[in-house]
Amino acid sequence: MAIDKVTSAAIADDAVTSAKVSYNKNQFRNTIINGDMTQSQRGSDINDVAHGGYCTDRFRFHKANTGELVMNFDKVTDVPSSQGFRNSLKLTVGTAESATASNELVGIGQRIEAQNLQYLKFGTSSAETLTLSFWVKSSVTGTYAAFMFQQDASSSPDRRYYSKTFTIDSADTWEKKTIQITGNQDDVITNDNGIGLDFRIILSAGSGLTSGSSGAWGSDTNSAVGQTANFSGTSSATFFLTGVQVEAGTSASDFEFLPVDVNLRRCQRYYQKMILVRSGSYYASASTTVRSGQTSLPTYMRANASISFSSQNYGNASSLTVDGTDEGHFNTYVTAGGAGGFTWEADVVAAAEL
Repeated sequence: MAIDKVTSAAIADDAVTSAKVSYNKNQFRNTIINGDMTQSQRGSDINDVAHGGYCTDRFRFHKANTGELVMNFDKVTDVPSSQGFRNSLKLTVGTAESATASNELVGIGQRIEAQNLQYLKFGTSSAETLTLSFWVKSSVTGTYAAFMFQQDASSSPDRRYYSKTFTIDSADTWEKKTIQITGNQDDVITNDNGIGLDFRIILSAGSGLTSGSSGAWGSDTNSAVGQTANFSGTSSATFFLTGVQVEAGTSASDFEFLPVDVNLRRCQRYYQKMILVRSGSYYASASTTVRSGQTSLPTYMRANASISFSSQNYGNASSLTVDGTDEGHFNTYVTAGGAGGFTWEADVVAAAEL
């Protein structure tokens, strides 16, 4: 019986390289986490969001030097049609700001961890251009600004800002916006777990922050160059946002959808919730402090977690405290309410936001 001879041929190196490059070449290209607004661990309805408060996961609300403003947040299902999105972030003006001070700034955005941005090569002549893209719908039309803020910039001026404008053309209509951001060749992004870049969409800005140079890295007068829309001064105004993406390059690619479990774990690096139940051996008498165990967090966090408890339910214990935390664990102690065994249950929040 004849046996066919099997021959092999060498595969050219460039073919292998090409295959490697084409396989998932853009995976995790979006430096924004939860840009499709699917995760909202703090809740989907928050009234009077505080300065520095969070809306959908990773999206931080900023209001500086306001006197009256009340902003409310909802996670909703109003989205641009046929784009694959299922959720958006909605902001509603509850109480409008009657007058805008020169140093007033209101916006929504995300702080991006520095060690995730090293590939941008900031601080060198090869600094990458960034492209910001997002879907937006607002009841207030006009010219808005978006900015990038590099907090650890060391060249003059320190703490450098780069802003550009976009226009909401039609009220209450979903529109996609794309903005290019030139890489900062002067300032290195420190390779650590701190803030690398702070991205924000500006809703309202005072005159002292709108008169810098558009499309250039400069001082805080560059925060909102060209901003004229006054969303925060308009009672009951609404602003919807989804599909936020920041990527290296000079053009916007399609939004990078991630599996829901992957998206959640990325958010949990900065904030996570859990329900914890503990029980233990008998203690001698009231007021005795007893260690009730070490707890492992579902996801390792950016830094040592700040732990807080709510909905606490003690069984023969009078208090619950934390002693010793790291990125993945925390220790708990209970104070005895009397002799006997202890049991406690609590909702636990671990936070390590930027």
